[in-house]
Amino acid sequence: MFIAYVTVTILAAVFTGSAAVTYLIGHDYPKAQMAMKRLPLSWGPKLGSLLAAGAVGLVAGFAVPLVGLLAAVGLELYFIGALIAHRRVGSRKLVGWAVFFATESAALAVHLGYHGF
Repeated sequence: MFIAYVTVTILAAVFTGSAAVTYLIGHDYPKAQMAMKRLPLSWGPKLGSLLAAGAVGLVAGFAVPLVGLLAAVGLELYFIGALIAHRRVGSRKLVGWAVFFATESAALAVHLGYHGF
């Protein structure tokens, strides 16, 4: 179980951290996504900061399990919000969302399984 916990958590942190970087550097892809969802571009750095905090929190969970749990739950809520934003505008392009959500869900599941919260 330990190997699965570490592997899935690191994978989720890398995915989330990569997404955070794209938002924080102002890459075109997140801008296009925000425009498609009719979100203000000024939210980009805020969303990137939330993703970055989640990625750091997942890794910090190795030392402080409660922080990892809270980060995983926060990221689940973030991606539920992303799904709502997609559906609000009628978007059916959910493959990227599904990959992130599944990865974060797996991170939460292995965290709960390993630490037994």
